[in-house]
Amino acid sequence: MDRRPHVTLEDVARAAEVSLATASRALNGTTKVGSSLRERVLAAAEELAYTPNAHAQMLAGAAKRTVGVICHDVSDPYFAGVARGVMRVADDNGLLVMLASTFRDPQKEIAYVSTLRAQRASAIVLIGSGFEDKAWERALAAEIEPYRRGGGQVAVVSRHRNLKVDSVQPANRQGAADLARALLAQGHRKFAVLAGPRSLTTVVDRLAGFRDALAEAGVELAEANIVEAAFTRDGGYAAMSELIARGLDATCVFAVTDVMAVGALTAAREAGLSVPDEVSLAGFDDIPIVRDLTPPLTTVALPLEELGERAMELAISDNRRTRSRVLRVSGEVVLRDSTAPPRG
Repeated sequence: MDRRPHVTLEDVARAAEVSLATASRALNGTTKVGSSLRERVLAAAEELAYTPNAHAQMLAGAAKRTVGVICHDVSDPYFAGVARGVMRVADDNGLLVMLASTFRDPQKEIAYVSTLRAQRASAIVLIGSGFEDKAWERALAAEIEPYRRGGGQVAVVSRHRNLKVDSVQPANRQGAADLARALLAQGHRKFAVLAGPRSLTTVVDRLAGFRDALAEAGVELAEANIVEAAFTRDGGYAAMSELIARGLDATCVFAVTDVMAVGALTAAREAGLSVPDEVSLAGFDDIPIVRDLTPPLTTVALPLEELGERAMELAISDNRRTRSRVLRVSGEVVLRDSTAPPRG
């Protein structure tokens, strides 16, 4: 037989005149194969100088101990904190984590779930807000439901409205309401909000909680004082810059994530506004860097690593019940020097 590069298992099976499955079993020794068949396969493999695909073998062997983790943006400290908790529990259980970042593209999220399903990962963890998009929900459910029927486990961090999976849900709405009440107690009555896209359930929940608590106190949040931008540091910078350019009509600005607040603080400083002397600024999440800002940021502290730990524990625990499990994790308002009673 002629030797040629890139000899495949199919070539060996053809040369030995056996099925692909028989060739595979004969070479990996995982199942008993008759001695005559094994000898034919081994002889064909030697003649063709066949070398098994180590990468494929690794994936096949690792499938049952692999967990796929899909997040919106691994460079965002929020997701990094949650992922750290996921990985700690995975490591404690001898599991390998494959991490993917969608950059908040809902179609990429669906594609990654499909890929992990095809690779037969034992569990999938989704970290990040769901989307207010029924077509996306249907498409994602179409990937997840057969995966779960086949024995795969799925858990999500944050609210995904109609997915029938286990979830760990931070108290976004309640945390934002508690923050609003704390800022009202400082004496603020004029507010602006730097919001991410309202296609994200996290934005919807935090904005609703903040607005409802203000309304309870008889304070209106004008729609004109809500600026949507990217859920990033640059988005916060752009949104704050827009508010300032209009003529800032608020004594306190709430950024729905800390990373947006970081950008907003820079925009205020560049515009010559003192925080909190001329405008107060608050965020949400309590990512580590906000404690070291000047001034340190008032925020709603979430136990980020705990969110990841709880999600991973759900993903690897047996759940044969038809009803999904929901774990709710509360946040805590932390008042720091970026907010103060308004002057005048």
